[in-house]
This record gives sequence, C-alpha cells and structure tokens, in this order.
Amino acid sequence: MRRSVAATAAVVLVLEAFGFAVVNWVMGIAVEHQQMSLGGLKPSAMAAGAWAAGVVMALFLIGCAIVLARTAIRDRAPGRLGRILLIVCAVTHGVLAAGLAAPVGWAAFVGMVVVMGLVVLSLVLYSGGEAPAAPATEKPGGSTPPPPPVAPAAA
Repeated sequence: MRRSVAATAAVVLVLEAFGFAVVNWVMGIAVEHQQMSLGGLKPSAMAAGAWAAGVVMALFLIGCAIVLARTAIRDRAPGRLGRILLIVCAVTHGVLAAGLAAPVGWAAFVGMVVVMGLVVLSLVLYSGGEAPAAPATEKPGGSTPPPPPVAPAAA
C-alpha cells in the first residue's frame, strides 16, 4: 500500500506543478496586457515575477515528486534531505489550503488538503523503517551465542 500511496502522491504533485506553471503563466500574460501598475511597479516586472514564481513552485513540486517516486520505486524511506523536502511540501500545502479557502473556494481547499494528506501519509507509512534482519549466527533454537570475552588493556 505504501508504494501506491507514494506513487500516487508523485503523480499528483507533477500534475499540480503543471497547473501552477500554467496559472502563473496566464496571470503573467494578464498583468502584462493590463498595463496597470501596482504600487509603482511596472507591468513587465509584475509579469516576470508571476512567471518566476510559477517556475520556482513547479520546480519545487517536481523535486518533491522525484523524492516520492524514488521512494516508491525503492520501497525505502527517503533520506534526511528528502524528508525535510516532503515536510516543507506538506506545510506549504497546508498554508495554501488555509489561504485558498476564502478567495478561491472550498474545492481548492479540499484539493490542497488531499495533496497534503497524500504527502503526509507517504511520510508516515515510510517512517517505521524496515524490520531488522536476523543475525547470521542465530541458531534455530532461538538463542544466540554469547559475545567473545574482551581482554583487559595493558596499563
């Protein structure tokens, strides 16, 4: 189950990255054609900012998707940097969900919460780690031989 959750989360994040890029591209075009300034900023600067934000967010989401895809393929928990990236991704989705509820609507809120849930579920499912392997010296009776004695150090 954990492989399928991680793979689903990776696919959803790639789709979301594409969506963010398209929305910011369209917003940049709209701002550029509007020819209005906001706080003295040029429309071209605001358009460039929207495009840059779309690229940065899309790259971030694709990076998170790569971590989740690698996790699903290897069926091993991500490393420390991968976990940090996924935690930041989950927190970002939580903040975006809270911020999108009023201006965009409850559908956007639910969408962000579902993606956040997939990322958090992937982290939780891979948090337990794998069961430790049995030692090679274990006898079938279940008892292990005592460790060899340690010689005292010469003073």
